[in-house]
Amino acid sequence: MVPSEDAAPQLDVDQILADPGVRIVVCCGAGGVGKTTTAAALALRAAEHHGRRTVVLTIDPARRLAQSLGLTELDNTPRQVKGIDVEGSGGELHAMMLDMKRTFDDVVLQHTDPAKAAEIFANPFYQAMSSTFAGTQEYMAMEKLGQLHARGEWDLIVVDTPPSRSALDFLDAPARLSRFLDGRMLRLLLAPARSGGRSMFSLVTASFGMFSKVVQKVLGAQLLTDLSGFVAALDSMFGGFRQRAEQTYRILQARETAFLLVATPEPDAVREAAYFAGRLREEQMPLAGLVLNRVHRPAVPELDAEQSRVAAERLTELGGHEATADVLRAHAALARQAVREQQVAARFTEAFPAVPAVSVTAQPADVHDVDGLRTIGAAISRP
Repeated sequence: MVPSEDAAPQLDVDQILADPGVRIVVCCGAGGVGKTTTAAALALRAAEHHGRRTVVLTIDPARRLAQSLGLTELDNTPRQVKGIDVEGSGGELHAMMLDMKRTFDDVVLQHTDPAKAAEIFANPFYQAMSSTFAGTQEYMAMEKLGQLHARGEWDLIVVDTPPSRSALDFLDAPARLSRFLDGRMLRLLLAPARSGGRSMFSLVTASFGMFSKVVQKVLGAQLLTDLSGFVAALDSMFGGFRQRAEQTYRILQARETAFLLVATPEPDAVREAAYFAGRLREEQMPLAGLVLNRVHRPAVPELDAEQSRVAAERLTELGGHEATADVLRAHAALARQAVREQQVAARFTEAFPAVPAVSVTAQPADVHDVDGLRTIGAAISRP
């Protein structure tokens, strides 16, 4: 819970979801803070309450979103969610889960001829990079967002950002991949392809021979051949990677995008949210607000922890009231936890007092169906 009612402006999520000028909502934050559930709940509410044709893109490997929406599976293609209440609103809800390698493969197919694509797909370095290279998942999330936006089929795209070690990875991945592609070693490896197609090992010249020999000794001839072939095959695509990343970055800076930070009242999660808020401000990206999940609230807030503790001790001394004393002790523990959470949340509010915020009470059980998503959506949107 935000420390006091006037500590931060109240976040009006319904206003964001209903605004036809907002076409993208990006839920971002550290891993394990409820981004997937929040994204799904917002997308469902946009469809049911505001009549918007919505697609939610998740990057959740646990497939919780598919289960909660009643789908048997999610893949790289948007699937319409049936059985939701859109009769009055006329909205639609579609859901998909990012397939990192499939998205990379689609990019290759779209921007090369079939023969070149087959060569790239067969290369061991491409197979490794498209599946495990650091930052590939975040970059492909940006690629997929750009693709969905370009198609123009949805009123609203809700993005659940990858469960990265750092929430900043989503914004940093395109630049990091660009630096990798522009690296000095890759430019040297690309030299043979740009010199008339001669083999790397025929270029034993004064300028290149020493590099070739050293790298060949470290990596081995076959590995170096595979790497050189991979770089050469992707050469024509390098500019496309950067261009599309820049286009998507501009979209994220535009008025049509709303970033929602998602956090829990834990020090690491709030610290990550503050880092991200600072980065968004530096990049001039539209931060709409903070959703603080899993907040604990005592049932009787006017009874503080110390009062409960004293009352429990007094009842124990009197005897015969152990059940009531246990309830008071439980209340004291919950009240202390609520105070700690307020203090942690205040660190964000003090750093960003103008950022609207809303808190969501901790649920008694994990969300696993559409009704649960509705409950979360209502909690986030309640003024």
